[in-house]
Parts: sequence; C-alpha cells; structure tokens
Amino acid sequence: MGSNINETLGVWSEWFMLLAAFTYLVAFVAFVWDMASHSKAIGDAERAAQRQNAVGREDSKELVGAGSRGGSVSVSASAPGRTVGHDDAHNGAVDNGSVAGEFRTTADARPKGADEFEALNYKDSVSRPAARAAVVVMGIAFVLHAFAVVARGIAADRVPWANMYEFCSTGALVVAGVYLVTLSFKDLRFVGPMVSGLVLLMLCAATIAFPTPVSPLPPALQSYWLVIHVSIAVAASGLFTITFAMAVLQLLQSRREKNAAAGEDTKLGFLRVVPNSTTLENFAFRLNSVGFVFWTFTLAAGAIWADQAWGRFWGWDTKEVWTFVIWTVYAAYMHARVTRGWNGNRSAWLSIAGYMCVVFNFTVVNVYFPGLHSYSGL
Repeated sequence: MGSNINETLGVWSEWFMLLAAFTYLVAFVAFVWDMASHSKAIGDAERAAQRQNAVGREDSKELVGAGSRGGSVSVSASAPGRTVGHDDAHNGAVDNGSVAGEFRTTADARPKGADEFEALNYKDSVSRPAARAAVVVMGIAFVLHAFAVVARGIAADRVPWANMYEFCSTGALVVAGVYLVTLSFKDLRFVGPMVSGLVLLMLCAATIAFPTPVSPLPPALQSYWLVIHVSIAVAASGLFTITFAMAVLQLLQSRREKNAAAGEDTKLGFLRVVPNSTTLENFAFRLNSVGFVFWTFTLAAGAIWADQAWGRFWGWDTKEVWTFVIWTVYAAYMHARVTRGWNGNRSAWLSIAGYMCVVFNFTVVNVYFPGLHSYSGL
C-alpha cells in the first residue's frame, strides 16, 4: 500500500461527491413524481372501470326487467353489456389504453403463473416519462459518484474504503450500482424513491457526519485483506440496503392488501404501482441469500486477517461481535423462512432487524466503542 497523497485530486473527489449527491436528489424527486403520477393514472383507470361496471349492472337489470315483462329477453353473465371491474383491471384483463394492469396489487390477485416474478417485468404499453428520466439521472449520478470514489482512491494511493467516510461513500456507490444493474432485467422503478433516498442519505452522512481528509493507511490496514474483506462487506451491505427498502414496502403493501380484502379503504395510493407483497418478499429473499453468502465470507475473511494482524482468529472485539450478530440475524432469517415457514410480515421484520444491526455496527460501534477496529478516521 502506498502513501503518496494527492491533495488536489482529493479536493476534486469531494466536489464530485457533492455533485453526485445533488444529482441523486434530482433522481429522487423524479422517482417520487413518477410514483405520484403513475399511481394517479392507475387510480383513475380503476375508478373508470368501476363506473363502467356499475353502468353495465344497471343495464343488465333493465334488460332482465324487460325480459320478465315480455318473456323473451334473458341476459347471461357473458352478455355484451358486462364490463370489466376492479379485480379484472388489477389482473391485467383489460388495458383501455391505461396502466391499470401493470401490477397485481390486491390480496386476491397474486401471481399464479409459472413465473412468480412476472409482475416485475417491464410493460411495453406503459408510458412513464418521469421514471425514464429518473433512471437516466440516477445513471448520471452513478457516473459522477464513481469518479469521486475512484479519484479518492487514486489521491490516497490505495483502495478507497479505509475509514467511515470512504466506506459510506463506496457503500452508497455499490447500492446505486446494484440497483441500476437489477433495473436492466427487472422493473424495480417502484423502489427507486427509497433506493435513491438511501443513497443520498449515505452520501450526506459521509460528507457531513464523517468528513475525513485523504490520508495514508494505518499500519494494521496495510494488507491485501483490506481489499478482500472490506469490498465483500460493502457489497453485502449494498444488497442488504436494497432488501431493507423492499421489506418496508412489503409491510406497507401487505397491510393495504388486507384492507382491500376486507373491503376497507386502501390508503397509501402510491402502492398501486408496487407489486404484491408476495412478489416483494420472494425477490428480497433471493437478494438476501446472496448478501448472506457475502457476509459469511466477510466474517471468515475477517477472522483470517485478524490472525495475521493480531495473532488470533477471534478476540471478542466489539466490531467482531457485531459482525457475528449480523450474521446470526440473517442466518435466523434464512432458516426461519426456509424451514419454519416464516413467510409474510415476520420475514420482513427479520430482514429489517438485520439491516438495523448493520447500521448500528457501522455507526454506533465505529464511533462510540473503542477497540482494535477503531479506524473511523474521526
């Protein structure tokens, strides 16, 4: 690991980090605008379908009444006067030039096909200019962000994740990168507000709460294990951030589905553009599975590095303990869901608990608990 510091490039890195944060803010606003406008369009389509269905029922009653008087007119369920109602609109049975059939979002309209993630496929017939603009802007923000992170590494002549500022900014880059890659094959624009918001929050934390000048590595970190151990930990944290966002949406969507099934008012209209809770849960489980494998490797690599640096694999240092706590929570999540049938809200809460442990480990443990891992740079 080198120690040549390029302070000028370090300043440029900080400026580009701020520019990336501002661009993520624009992407966040665009995603929110898309959610609002798209959910309104779906709501309008649903209400139009309900009105049309009501008119069809009235026409059927009149025809039945006329048939009872004249004895020659009958109406079956398949009469032309029948129109498609609310449930049909959710199931994609009718389009009417609208977006009503994009996602299944009610409790009685869950995916029953061979592909349980069909609700996450892109729909060619749906026009969402605000969403397209948001994705483009987030892509631009990612490029600016990547330049800032790479410039930081070149300025410090090392990998850019040796303190909390660098870990947070690099972790935010991984979150944005994983999200953009996933967008290339699945329509996850509905989670865009939360992902872009979390990335923006992480950059604000890096630049405001953890500002750290470019500096050389402490002796204990001058190892190739820094590249291996921390890079995998950053990747795992990025995946856990996205699944945290999906778990929150799952809880909200599950409550909305229950209200809809009970015939109650379904609030939070923006959830119309979000897939049903089952789809969210299954997709988050897949991402959590990858994140859990990464975190397992993080734990093992950390033990090997500890043996090389301090002569022991495990020493009950606070950071080591909380790394194991995170692993235990996500292991419980995997075990409970696979073998105990902990589906639905219980699995979502376990996923959220795991991510809260990740946040606690990164913030409170790094700042307030002294130990061999006290490299926050603050």
